[in-house]
Amino acid sequence: IDLIPTASKRSVGKKVLFHGNEITVCSLEDAVIENPHIAIFSAGTEVSIEWAPRFAERQTFVIDNSSAWRMNEGIPLVVPEINAGSINNNTRIIANPNCSTIQMVLALMPLHRNYGIRRVVVSTYQSVTGSGVSAARQLDDERKGVDGKKAYPHRIDLNLFPHGGKFLNNGYTTEEQKLVDETRKILDDNGIMLTATVVRVPVYGGHSEAINVELKNAYDLNEVRELLSDTPGITIQDNVEANEYPMPLYAEGKDDVFVGRIRRDESIPNGLNLWVVSDNLRKGAATNAVQIAEYLVTNKFV
Repeated sequence: IDLIPTASKRSVGKKVLFHGNEITVCSLEDAVIENPHIAIFSAGTEVSIEWAPRFAERQTFVIDNSSAWRMNEGIPLVVPEINAGSINNNTRIIANPNCSTIQMVLALMPLHRNYGIRRVVVSTYQSVTGSGVSAARQLDDERKGVDGKKAYPHRIDLNLFPHGGKFLNNGYTTEEQKLVDETRKILDDNGIMLTATVVRVPVYGGHSEAINVELKNAYDLNEVRELLSDTPGITIQDNVEANEYPMPLYAEGKDDVFVGRIRRDESIPNGLNLWVVSDNLRKGAATNAVQIAEYLVTNKFV
């Protein structure tokens, strides 16, 4: 594998280690003329909008981690375990979903295929790492009693707030709207009713989600457990007698999505409750992108 590390002008010329060898970081201008088979973008929306089409024009498959292309018609929004088949040679740009969406749809997918989903209510408890390095530094500073730069409008240590992204005219935040729109696209069903509340919490290890699902058809709880357990990428942690359930403390650094507190919602017919946790920097971002790249190689797209 030949790696072409690429970054902004301030990092061009620096060295990175890859398989024990030092490789020089180059510019986007230099990288695109190398005609790479695959380019993984994680540089934000503006860079992606400008540069992803330029790489795609050279027949490079672009896997983009930003929100730039996710809702574009004709651009596949891919979680490989669910809809890798949406990738084809005519779509050179592939969108990586939002971190909180990925872990939720992985748990919802077997339910939707077997019973049909009518409605989803999700509340997320999202790690500071989902807001980037500056947010993690703010939490570090506050825990040390240091007055540093603020990534959030409020203190995050010993606190939480219902605010993820920017507020929209409908009262939702951008993070909440992504959960709604992206889930429908990935599951290929605009008829699913969804509502979301995003909460930022003072943890590093990953995102947690309380998911309430109303299914279209009756289900057996043991069958639900089996379906989830058999889903690639999901690990069941649901032994309440031993106080075992998913937590970001133990999800950190792991690629799987952890599901627990699986129980019937007794307030409505065909209701189900799940607690889902995953490392947002792994399956929520990097791991999913790498899995897409592996799919491209394994299926001889490159």
